[in-house]
Amino acid sequence: MKDLALKYGCNPNQKPSRIFAADGGDLPLEVLNGRPGYINFMDALNGWQLVRDLKRATGLPAATSFKHVSPAGAAVGLPLSDVLKKIYFVDDLGDLSPLACAYARARGADRMSSFGDFISLSDTCDADTARIIKREVSDGVIAPGYTDEALEILKQKKNGNYTVIQIDPNYEPPLLEHKDVFGITFEQGHNNLDINEELLANIVTANKDMPESAKRDLIVSLITLKYTQSNSVCYAYDGQAIGVGAGQQSRVHCVRLAGQKADNWLLRQCPKVLNLPFVDGIRRADRDNAIDVYIGNEYMDVLADGAWEKIFKVKPEVFTDEEKRAWLDQAHDIALGSDAFFPFSDNIERARKSGVKYIAEPGGSVRDDAVIECCDKYGMAMAFTGIRLFHH
Repeated sequence: MKDLALKYGCNPNQKPSRIFAADGGDLPLEVLNGRPGYINFMDALNGWQLVRDLKRATGLPAATSFKHVSPAGAAVGLPLSDVLKKIYFVDDLGDLSPLACAYARARGADRMSSFGDFISLSDTCDADTARIIKREVSDGVIAPGYTDEALEILKQKKNGNYTVIQIDPNYEPPLLEHKDVFGITFEQGHNNLDINEELLANIVTANKDMPESAKRDLIVSLITLKYTQSNSVCYAYDGQAIGVGAGQQSRVHCVRLAGQKADNWLLRQCPKVLNLPFVDGIRRADRDNAIDVYIGNEYMDVLADGAWEKIFKVKPEVFTDEEKRAWLDQAHDIALGSDAFFPFSDNIERARKSGVKYIAEPGGSVRDDAVIECCDKYGMAMAFTGIRLFHH
């Protein structure tokens, strides 16, 4: 198949719309179920590159949860602790395959942003992974293959209309890529940068200690950033992104946004949140929204009389700022990657509040000395990669 007609482009008024191979050959993919749209394919193809890179860099199965052409979460397939199983709401599914663990992590990092996601998987989708996907609100999935059982499970979603795409894992794009904007064609080399531990060799801080787990998390962060709309930063821990700040004009706003998401991920593991007494039969989206509001500054929206009764069996106590700060102060060894240099030390000050200890950024700012000095003040280890990772 050389081209595929789409329902419309980014918006319903943008017609006609189609995809076709840049070199005029056959498309390296097949739609096995459903009818994907323009944005679906943008998410699918960016997400596929991300998980392919993660698998190549770590040797582990990888998954990502994309929304509006940026990842809400990305992860490799490390085992899940009992706490992670609970906050990702997969504790009822028994032992999970590595690929299923990767998607549970990717989806669970930021459940609010992942609502209605497009999923990319590095490996053949198995039944464990399909069962997690089936219970979530999602637009579609792309993978290099599907087991028969997994495909049957996925075809049951959306009354049989769930989008399932299979991509040729051996496909490589042309070396030059093109994009049209307002009738003008842009041309550039495809970003085939190999992100690996060599990029982390130039540690510029007094603390030179960067364990393998930190290097892995920084690689997860940097590969995630490679496919995230810039400006962007990514907090990572335990083989997964835990907070992505995408598309902000100011870098410190990226750090704050991603840091808030990382804080939410950490706070969801606090027993006070883990044990919230939800009413029976609450919808998954309503539960996720209630958790997000409860741990935020607008907590009275779910604790006010007349509101909490619809969500909780018993009215929970307020999660105070002091309690939240005490829980967050226990966080440590979190990694932070940035797609461009940090121009001011305020970025480091904010990152510290979320337990960041390891940083990777390109370097090259006129204020590099101030940023390094701030890292040294908190005993952080920072590597200058020398590589910018803008993506648009």
